[in-house]
Amino acid sequence: MNTHRLHVPLVLMASAITALQSAALEPVRAACAISVGERPDKFRLQINYGDCEIEHSHCGSNYSEEPIDRFRGITPADLAREGTQLTASLTAEAGTFTCSGTVHGASLMGDSLFVPDAPFAARMEQMGFSGLDSEKLQTYALVNVEIQWVQSLQQIGIQGLTVDSLIPLRIFKVDPPYVHSITALGYDLPSADQLIAMRVQGVDAAEVREIRSLGYQPTFDELVQIRIFKITPDFIRRMEARGLKDLTIAKLVQIRIFNLAD
Repeated sequence: MNTHRLHVPLVLMASAITALQSAALEPVRAACAISVGERPDKFRLQINYGDCEIEHSHCGSNYSEEPIDRFRGITPADLAREGTQLTASLTAEAGTFTCSGTVHGASLMGDSLFVPDAPFAARMEQMGFSGLDSEKLQTYALVNVEIQWVQSLQQIGIQGLTVDSLIPLRIFKVDPPYVHSITALGYDLPSADQLIAMRVQGVDAAEVREIRSLGYQPTFDELVQIRIFKITPDFIRRMEARGLKDLTIAKLVQIRIFNLAD
């Protein structure tokens, strides 16, 4: 069999697929505004996909707080100079986002352009994440979804990884060290949804270890309930000091729900 003859069509096919992906991934245009965030080390980014004026309405808007050091071409001091024209850019593996306009009322207000990175999308496709469009890639760029991070989650065997679940996983900083901190306590490997739920509620391995040292063996669901209802080690000790021994997690939750601890 002539392997050289087979190789040429495969190369042509790969090039054609990449070309189709590039054509499908059109730039994303919208109105934008950048101001100083609630924390001094972050910018507040607003992207408006609606037809209304960005300074007068919130229709079709997305908001995020981005670290200042991710942007080029803009500083907090620039936002104090009324009328200054700026182009702020944020470059990520998924593509490049720019917001160009004029400073008004301590905000850069203008038009945004996101140019998706087709090779990144193709690589994600190879890793099993298909169906990425330009708007999803823009979100990936803003939350900084990176190939190496995605691979690290795949390599430890996290189940339930999807193009959508990667976004909250990244936002809430789920990474291998966090996963290992949970499995080191004897738990099975959590799924993507379980990790998101635990991170959203701030489940911390050190606190879980302390609760387990008090004789409790909370399940994944109970780990989340513990955080939601503030079942802290100190709370458990206070209940025990009142003579309430051998309480289950469910009973501790009921005490919180019905304010029986007061």
